[in-house]
Amino acid sequence: MSSDIFSRRCDFKQFDLIYAGAQKNIGPAGVTLVIIKESLLGKVNRQISTMWDYRTHIKENSLYNTPPVFAIYVTLLTLRWINENGLENIEKRNKEKADVLYSAIDNNPLFKGTVAKEDRSWMNVNFIMENRELEPAFLQFTKENNCIGLAGHRSVGGFRASLYNALPIESVKHLVGLMEEFSSAKQ
Repeated sequence: MSSDIFSRRCDFKQFDLIYAGAQKNIGPAGVTLVIIKESLLGKVNRQISTMWDYRTHIKENSLYNTPPVFAIYVTLLTLRWINENGLENIEKRNKEKADVLYSAIDNNPLFKGTVAKEDRSWMNVNFIMENRELEPAFLQFTKENNCIGLAGHRSVGGFRASLYNALPIESVKHLVGLMEEFSSAKQ
């Protein structure tokens, strides 16, 4: 759940195990969150390393190995921020950011979403251009206008806009403005 943990309310009781890297919504890289039902512990029928046996970490209060102290402290600060703002308010903000960007993609003839509407992520918005040959120029245009990190995965290309908790709505609106400006210049 690395990309969407604490981006919206979730019924954690429906999961037996949750594994999430903090680096998206709850802290810097180097911290991993694991939530596991006790009934799952010790059910493995083969030998596993001590590090992968969650009972080891529970027994040692998550101090089996040297923890990344600074990353954990930053995660604490982020979790306090989430708590102060309320997850329902963060969810509302994240939905608004996603709605603004998806609306721009759906209503601009130059761009096209790559994921079925019912399956779209609020955190990672993937899209391409109808004319794929324009993608390098658009990517360069966004970089020149202080919008970085939009390149899609190397195996599929296109674009990926990450809308994690820390990203303000103004950044999304900036990207949408760049999309509109680029589109106007190309039509």
